[in-house]
Amino acid sequence: MIYTMTLNPALDYVMHPLTLDMGFTNRSSSEELYCGGNGINISTLLKELDVPSIAMGIAGGFTGDYLLTELQDKGIASNFVRLDRGNTRINIKLNGIVMTMVNGMGPKIPEKKVDELLERMDVVRAGDTLVLTGSIPNSLPEDIYTQIMGKLAGRGIQFVVDAPGQLLMESLKARPFLIKPNNHEVGRIYGVSIESPEECMPYAHKLHEEGSRNVIISCGGHGSLLLDENGVEHIVPTAKVKLVNATGAGDSMVAGFLAKVTSGEDYETALIFASACGTATAASNGIAKRAKIDRVVTALYKKMGRAMPGTIARDIEENRARAEANEGITVKSE
Repeated sequence: MIYTMTLNPALDYVMHPLTLDMGFTNRSSSEELYCGGNGINISTLLKELDVPSIAMGIAGGFTGDYLLTELQDKGIASNFVRLDRGNTRINIKLNGIVMTMVNGMGPKIPEKKVDELLERMDVVRAGDTLVLTGSIPNSLPEDIYTQIMGKLAGRGIQFVVDAPGQLLMESLKARPFLIKPNNHEVGRIYGVSIESPEECMPYAHKLHEEGSRNVIISCGGHGSLLLDENGVEHIVPTAKVKLVNATGAGDSMVAGFLAKVTSGEDYETALIFASACGTATAASNGIAKRAKIDRVVTALYKKMGRAMPGTIARDIEENRARAEANEGITVKSE
């Protein structure tokens, strides 16, 4: 089982203002409301791929009620600690000429709720994967990820960490199965300016030496890289799409990679699929739908001039057939 942890979930309220003038009343042309948080994003995309997961974390108030109801309606299993006081935060995203965001701080989390969360981690068993990703509320200890991994150490659990700066570096002591920073995050860690996968590769080796078994570094439009646990380097480009909203693209990469690795695909195939998932989400208003992922996977293999593995091709065809049966329409072949 794949477990995802979201310690600071949010409702992302996206508005599309016609103007954005400070000090004046601005009007929005349309709005959307999404359940946000890195771990929730990963569970959402895994659901699109028919890969089961359990979303864990901390939620509170009427916003927390809405979030958990939405997860249930989407068929995503969850196991959240509920707060007695306080509300899950709301993030405001103003999608005008440029994206402007105002992220909420989140509720204060008492120590007893932290203890309850740690107790719930006992459900994670040998062979399971635990994804630790996203920001940590100010009221939680800065080493909460380290605490969680320490509590579960020696149980045969695979840890995946996607966190910034020192939080990421501290996690390497637990030898996580996978970390996935982007090029800018790696640059800040090592005090360098790096853009391409080729420029990032030496630092992937450093992170590998520090303890991570597999290292993925995403580089936006430049592509992405994987240094796998066998020391083999992999680099893939990015399929060309129209950027809509990059929020959740990195989470989608993590989900796509885990989906294929846990189904037995090799690391190269998993990285290509992960890149397609991230790109598909970047070209979507929210987390990518399966049909768009399949289109981007097909386009990426075509761009690379490589034959698509039979398992991936069959999966795409089976999904197209299901879509036709469910919707009573013909899904256009790419």
